[in-house]
Amino acid sequence: MVSQIKSRFPIFQQHPGLVYLDNAATTHRPQAVIDAITNFYVADNSNIHRGMYELSANATTAYENTRRKTAAFLESDNPGTIAFTTGTTESINIVARSFVEKRLHPGDNIVITMMEHHANFIPWQMLAKARSAELRIVPINEKGDLDLREFGKLLDAKTKIVACTHISNTLGTVNDIAKIVDAAHKKDIPVLVDAAQSAALYALNVRELPYDFLAFSGHKMFGPFGTGVLYTADKYVADILPYNFGGGIIQDVTLEDTIFKKYPYHLDAGTPNVSGVMGLGAAIDFIKGMDTKQAMDHVNDLTTYCREQLLKIDEVKLVGWPKSQGGIISFLVRDIHPHDVASFLDKDHIAVRAGMHCTQPLLAFLETPATVRVSFSIYNQRADVDHLCDALRGLIKFWS
Repeated sequence: MVSQIKSRFPIFQQHPGLVYLDNAATTHRPQAVIDAITNFYVADNSNIHRGMYELSANATTAYENTRRKTAAFLESDNPGTIAFTTGTTESINIVARSFVEKRLHPGDNIVITMMEHHANFIPWQMLAKARSAELRIVPINEKGDLDLREFGKLLDAKTKIVACTHISNTLGTVNDIAKIVDAAHKKDIPVLVDAAQSAALYALNVRELPYDFLAFSGHKMFGPFGTGVLYTADKYVADILPYNFGGGIIQDVTLEDTIFKKYPYHLDAGTPNVSGVMGLGAAIDFIKGMDTKQAMDHVNDLTTYCREQLLKIDEVKLVGWPKSQGGIISFLVRDIHPHDVASFLDKDHIAVRAGMHCTQPLLAFLETPATVRVSFSIYNQRADVDHLCDALRGLIKFWS
């Protein structure tokens, strides 16, 4: 399976020796996604929703087809729940500024977790400061799992939103989103889920689990940079205010006032990333053409195998051991700085991430200034893990 899938990604033809283990940062793009972007520029390049000519009509149709395709990807019957954004970060900021801010008053609170990416931490921290509200942090245990009992204690009548990652981008912890949503909804609290690390392979079925807000990025699910999705449940779409102001979101303008289009169209100020959305649609087609259960089983197998092999190296220390781990592993190598580890591995054409992974509060809690992180996708294989471990042994010997 892996060799067949890998052949669909041109990057590996350009770099045949590449062992790419930084999929939590970004995935590679299959040829179909690249073709979709190129074909748009070659065949239908034009702006959308404006031109009264064929090219524009074609582009608009394709753009809105991708909205419908994205809704179907999430099992939503309503394409009007789908807004296109520049990525997870913008999607979260839209919810913070366009939905929560007007509801948040001094003495209210926002609940997030210790393991959030800065993109799902800083917007809430800044908003809480600006509105004299409290930012409540759900703690984790030493293995990297959320303390759900403590989470329940943090929820009260003044909680305006819960924002939680589905999968930790540093520890790989797969959070029990169903329990989190259920606990919050019992107190009528909306939940935003950062699905950046899960959208590629995990079923985000809004029929089975009543998500209020879902945020994810195209580039972590085999799509283009600069594309993202914000799903908003039907009950909240009328409460989202425009995020930026400009052309493209207007229903009517007078010298005295402006009437805006409805969600999601009032979030498209200016010219949207039309070609990127075409690529995002192709990425969704690519994912739907896979056996996602087989793909998830493959990534889970690689995760287990990698942990087993790393534990055989005495000088390697794993950081976190969550009950459910989703294709991401952090570790340390003796007293060697993670940046030096990554630089050494790069000489063997092994791409890993080293640093704080935009989770500085988490690493401060773990008393770890930085880690080496490996993360897997559908085109990785056990040989990549073997190559990694052989290179680490070489590094340890070199450093001795």
